[in-house]
Amino acid sequence: MLPLAAWPEAGRAGLVGVLTDIDDTLTTEGAVTPEVLEALAALARAGLHVIPITGRPVGWSEPFALQWPVDAIVAENGSVALVRDAQPGVLRKLYIQGEAERVANFARMQQVAQRIEREVPGARRSQDSGGRETDIAIDHSEFTHLPPEAIARVVALMRSEGMNATVSSIHVNGWYGGHHKLAGARWVVRELLGRDLDRELDRWVYVGDSTNGVLMFEHFPHSVGVANIRRFEAQLTHKPRYVTQGERGAGFAEVARAVLSTR
Repeated sequence: MLPLAAWPEAGRAGLVGVLTDIDDTLTTEGAVTPEVLEALAALARAGLHVIPITGRPVGWSEPFALQWPVDAIVAENGSVALVRDAQPGVLRKLYIQGEAERVANFARMQQVAQRIEREVPGARRSQDSGGRETDIAIDHSEFTHLPPEAIARVVALMRSEGMNATVSSIHVNGWYGGHHKLAGARWVVRELLGRDLDRELDRWVYVGDSTNGVLMFEHFPHSVGVANIRRFEAQLTHKPRYVTQGERGAGFAEVARAVLSTR
């Protein structure tokens, strides 16, 4: 990982958008600071598309989709997008799966969650689980601490049940379906903006903080980890190309300044 200062100006100048994680990337100690809100607003004023893509549930994401100056929020690791409607205070939900598939998957996932809670000592569903529609999340660092071996056991159990599983800075997320953060990014960029993300990967930057962003780090030539990603560095099969000096929201604000310096 190179320092952010090594990011060439020519690469930054050609960007049309920013894709970013939320937890421990935009947030600091669970909150979005005024510095980050101003960074999001400044990016939007400069004409850049900004789309957070998170493992958080759609219910948790709704107030932020209404308040933040972003094009949309893609929740639950790529399965559902929240977009502001033309009517003030109203959101539209876009799903990558059909209703029947979502209903069937939801029932299966609750059974897996119950199995995990039975078989992994200390494992508990995340406190935001009530807002989840297309995945389950096991808390490992937000309100409950799970040791690495327990996290690995949760991942293994999810995968043994045929689920996708990924580890964020706070949760282990599991779901059924072919979607993930990259698929969700492709989908929402096409649906909302009419753009082909794969044809212009070098015109977007992805910012993240954990192993949950590995697929994005692998695919985007402009990828940045905020400094707290070093906590996961040994576990990253693909690392971001650049890393900020600041952690969490301060690191995201660094990225925004670097992008805006070319405008």
